[in-house]
Amino acid sequence: MRTRAIVTGTVAAATIIAAVIAWRAVQTPASQQAILPASAMPATPQRASLVALKTPRPLAPLSFVNGDGAPMTLSDFHGRVVLLNVWATWCVPCRQEMPALDRLQAKLGGPDFTVIPLSIDHRGRDAVRRFYQQLGLSSLEIYVDTSGDTIHAINALGLPQTLLIDRQGRELDRAIGAAEWDGSEMMALIADHLEAQDRDHR
Repeated sequence: MRTRAIVTGTVAAATIIAAVIAWRAVQTPASQQAILPASAMPATPQRASLVALKTPRPLAPLSFVNGDGAPMTLSDFHGRVVLLNVWATWCVPCRQEMPALDRLQAKLGGPDFTVIPLSIDHRGRDAVRRFYQQLGLSSLEIYVDTSGDTIHAINALGLPQTLLIDRQGRELDRAIGAAEWDGSEMMALIADHLEAQDRDHR
């Protein structure tokens, strides 16, 4: 119980910090929202972890567009385990973790698993594409929700917010804040989920 309380307290603190960072970033005019290279970003003192839900949670429909502007929904990925990362180019913790997400997609991405980095930038695909180019991200696809409806649909209090979603489109785990997505612990956790989903899918 004490361990769960500590984890809960840590997650709550991370939520508040992420919300403040996101709110302050939104107040910055678009002309001042510079995209910084990864080397210029401050180090993250604490890494978030995936926290498992007691039972899988159905998600509200999510609508967005891909890098070509074609409309998509989360149901387009039905049958695959999905790591949905909701982020924005003006969110410092989001920018810090994007290279790790890119490496995760390069290592595990395929017909059974994919990372969906869903940007809520109101400047749209061009801003995200410039960000990808500046950081040298090559494995992640571009997905954008300029309406910001995703934030409300997943009940996110701040950014980044990441959900691990099963083959049926249900939320299994959630992380609040930046995480080391290609670290050995996180990779092992996702691999375990993939194996469990494969057994259930048979």
